[in-house]
Amino acid sequence: MSLQTLLTKAVKQAVKTVYNADLETVEFQATRKEFAGDITVVVFPMLRVVKGNPVQIGEAIGDFLVQNVEEVKAFNVVKGFLNVEIVDAYYLNVFNILKADKNFGVLQPKTKDHAVMVEYSSPNTNKPLHLGHIRNNLLGYSVAEIIKASGKTVYKTQIINDRGIHICKSMLAWQRYGKGETPKSTGLKGDKLVGNYYVKFDQEYKKEIAVLIAEGKTEDEAKKEAPILLEAQQMLQKWEAGDKKVVALWESMNQWVYKGFDVTYKNLGVDFDKLYYESQTYLLGKEFVNEGLRTNVFYKKEDGSVWCDLTEDGLDEKIVLRSDGTAVYMTQDIGTAIQRAKDFPNVGGMVYAVGNEQDYHFQVLFLILKKLGFDWAKNLFHLSYGMVDLPSGKMKSREGTVVDADDLIADMTSTAQDISEELGKLDGYSDEEKSELYKTIGLGALKYYILKVDPKKRILFDPKESIDF
Repeated sequence: MSLQTLLTKAVKQAVKTVYNADLETVEFQATRKEFAGDITVVVFPMLRVVKGNPVQIGEAIGDFLVQNVEEVKAFNVVKGFLNVEIVDAYYLNVFNILKADKNFGVLQPKTKDHAVMVEYSSPNTNKPLHLGHIRNNLLGYSVAEIIKASGKTVYKTQIINDRGIHICKSMLAWQRYGKGETPKSTGLKGDKLVGNYYVKFDQEYKKEIAVLIAEGKTEDEAKKEAPILLEAQQMLQKWEAGDKKVVALWESMNQWVYKGFDVTYKNLGVDFDKLYYESQTYLLGKEFVNEGLRTNVFYKKEDGSVWCDLTEDGLDEKIVLRSDGTAVYMTQDIGTAIQRAKDFPNVGGMVYAVGNEQDYHFQVLFLILKKLGFDWAKNLFHLSYGMVDLPSGKMKSREGTVVDADDLIADMTSTAQDISEELGKLDGYSDEEKSELYKTIGLGALKYYILKVDPKKRILFDPKESIDF
């Protein structure tokens, strides 16, 4: 029996008992967030058959419900609205019933014509996962599970951004300052170790900028001419040219990061069906850039860079290949989308869970794919969500001002343990059972804290408040 059906019967009985009147219908609405309650009974329509003050009528019905309906634990009346609080046992019973129903959520048979691909996480291999990635993963994974419950086949995927100038920055900093240290020699997770060198690069880069400015360069000139940046750019060119030493270092450091990511994903409770790597898909993207040049979708400037003119579509010009021949993010995303369509021809649509800072990027990507002649491009969707800020401002990985995902998960687990021990409700549980329960409660609290916010809204995240249960 649904909650509304249960309460409709009870409210009608209350009115019959207290006022000897018959209600034809009972009107409900969602309880406003500023008031306690799970569901609200609207009293005003009852005045047609019950004469009196709406507040007094609401209180009389509320008293009847508390005394006679075991599912109702409390109530409050605000003007003509009776806000009803339901006991936790009711919801637990409903969940147990649904859990026992093997067909729950399967609204239609899964067929090859109903496949959807959902992309989320999509990290860079120059830093560990952080709070922003947690929101991304939880949103993407949840949407994938919801689509799956509707009866569609779902493929959960990510594109691992494992190449580019930002990756070379970590590599170069490790070459200069790492003294050969490894995750094994330091005891650090590989993603954290590599992330430390991304921060180190930024520190040294700023020092060199300051020196150049002191020598008379403008800030813009100093940023472009800093030796450490020029060396990182040269490293990227060597990587794309297949330099054996650079590629070997890249492979080694990326493996450190992948092992670190796997630990975080397992702790967070998310998984993937298929992984894509930018280092592979960008090549396909470059192929289609050349194809687009032949069909006039793209054009080449005097410096050799390749662009797409989208001004007639209300957008701007977009670079798809640098003058030195190296790829940009757009090149890779073009290649990734095309490769996925080749790998999964039964996919009817793709969902990209990516922050709203990339809204314009996806407008451009989807339009370019349509111009390249791919009919499936009309079924691409950007699940745009608000960024996560700290009280001190926007998180910046290169400056080390981020909330580390592993640390946050550990903090939530630790807080669950502290509160559980303080309440003393786990007496009789084994240490192993307690440990597992702490993780379950802590992770559940974290997921609720993140997912309760409308995806379109930014989150101001205070680490201390987030673990206040």
